[in-house]
Amino acid sequence: MKPTASLPDDLLVNAADEVAIRQDLVLVALGKRPADLLLRVGCLLDVHTRTWLDDQEIAIRGRRIAWTGPAGTFPGTAEARVDRSDLSAVPGFGEVHKHIESSHLTPEYEAALVLPRGNTWTCEASHEFSNVDGPHNLEFWLTARRHGSPMKIFPLPGSAVPPTAYEWGGGYYGYDEQAGFLKDSLMVAGLDEVMDWPAVWNPDNPSHRRLWGMIEATFEKRGVVEGHGAGLRDLPSINAFAAAGLASDHEGWTAEEVWDKLRHGIFIEIRPHSMPEIIAGLLQRGLSDWSQVAFATDDRSASDTLRMGATDHNVRLAIQSGLPPDIAIQCVTINPSRHMRLTPWVGSIAPGRFADIVMLDDVAKVSIAEVWADGKPVSTGQDYLGPLPPIGWPNWASQTVKIQRRIEPKDFAIAAEPGRATMQAALLRPFHWHDDFITMELPVESGEVQRDASRNVTKFSIVDRFSGDGRISRMFWLGCGPKTPDTAVGCTVAHDKHNLWVVGSSDEAMAMVANRVAEIGGGWVLVSGGKVLAEVRYEIGGLMTQRSAEDLDAEMQRLYAAADRIEWLYEPTFSPRWYPGFPERLQFATLTCAPWRWVLVAPCEAAPHGFVNVATGQTHPIVW
Repeated sequence: MKPTASLPDDLLVNAADEVAIRQDLVLVALGKRPADLLLRVGCLLDVHTRTWLDDQEIAIRGRRIAWTGPAGTFPGTAEARVDRSDLSAVPGFGEVHKHIESSHLTPEYEAALVLPRGNTWTCEASHEFSNVDGPHNLEFWLTARRHGSPMKIFPLPGSAVPPTAYEWGGGYYGYDEQAGFLKDSLMVAGLDEVMDWPAVWNPDNPSHRRLWGMIEATFEKRGVVEGHGAGLRDLPSINAFAAAGLASDHEGWTAEEVWDKLRHGIFIEIRPHSMPEIIAGLLQRGLSDWSQVAFATDDRSASDTLRMGATDHNVRLAIQSGLPPDIAIQCVTINPSRHMRLTPWVGSIAPGRFADIVMLDDVAKVSIAEVWADGKPVSTGQDYLGPLPPIGWPNWASQTVKIQRRIEPKDFAIAAEPGRATMQAALLRPFHWHDDFITMELPVESGEVQRDASRNVTKFSIVDRFSGDGRISRMFWLGCGPKTPDTAVGCTVAHDKHNLWVVGSSDEAMAMVANRVAEIGGGWVLVSGGKVLAEVRYEIGGLMTQRSAEDLDAEMQRLYAAADRIEWLYEPTFSPRWYPGFPERLQFATLTCAPWRWVLVAPCEAAPHGFVNVATGQTHPIVW
């Protein structure tokens, strides 16, 4: 057995190191080696039995828990003792499904933001950075932990790399890549949300073999295959989804849909926007066993987290929706841990687990007094006290906007047929979840098809940022973007491929946006009247920034203030919550894996103009 001084660092990289750590914990639990710390708490939630235990002690060795039990009964000695008898201890909160990239913070700054809010571990749904730099994906997510960050990130390599067979650049994952990820680190928990449902069920889909290869590799290593069942509400589809081995769904919108999926063995991950309705509906239906339910943040910006909270917000909302506090806490601790097969390490205050503890001074209000991670206090109130390691991100993370030419206004022009005064145009709008695209007759001037602001028609483009060529697709869109003349906005956050999208009222403004985004290495740029009104830097992966949440929020607020001076087009689709707005909703306007219909992607051989039905592979001219 290794002596204590040479115990390996606690990073879950390989099983041999994990064995050495646990051999040491065994002797501490038996009192044959000293604990580093004995922590006394007034009350402890045992999430395994849903029992509150009074006056408990936790023996900590290194970053792990070695022993728990009634105060005064630990059989060994401890180097130090800490008394928190006035507080209630619950396990560190976990995210069953979250895109850290959507906070737009690098992992070390994400940790500083969410740890004071109780979030000590995250299952990172990594198809965002995977699509930017697939080969370095695992290295990216483990770097902060290796540098000393106390938050645990369990990466799930993206199934949507690329999101569809009609997208390319940045990464490609199949059987070999997924098998390699699962072999390289115990931190890899499985496969990120399988989104391309047509490719799952249809053997003729060009992504069918790639996706099933990733699923096969995950099954081989007993990993978890996460699902994405948006719009799958009929019983045949739900049965097929479960039969495919897709173990979870975070896309449920109604209690009826969630109930049907629970009854067919699908683990449910409830997001806040539909939580009140779903919880009320499940309680009404008499659900007593909530072990197949967790709460998922999915996408939340740093600005929203500063305002609302992190996982703690999800727990409070669940309690407000009628769920008892202990069950709500189980839904962010033991339930997601069991589902992701991570119970040896996280999800409970129990021996062998990381010593991650949330100290509450009011359980019902989920009022957090302190958070401990890796056996040490990392926050008091909202103040982060833990390490914030300096990381020099290499070029593969910091130089991902590869547009090696000057973008010109003519790149966005849409040529008309000679002699035409008008032309028919194919239009999309954000969240156009219909089988057919929109058509409209648009005017022609100087040989080019024109926008029509009077009918809410503008121009939307995707600029390839991976090949270096800056290939551009363009078409007309309805009800999004600026109405103010000579104005454009663009961003390198473009779910799910994350090319650069630009929408504008003039080609000149669109070109200016594209060039400025390339210059700053990714992020947001808003241009009007030939001037840059505001910009936000996402210099890491074109998705994140290496700054504090407060600094990023201040820059975002300047962007919002500048946007308030612009007149924006709106065309409601389903309900006010889905208005495209500015700016966040436009980041999702390019979704390709849902709703599996007509979309705009960067030009490719199968879709030279970028306009393609990703369910069928059908293409169509953008004007005719």
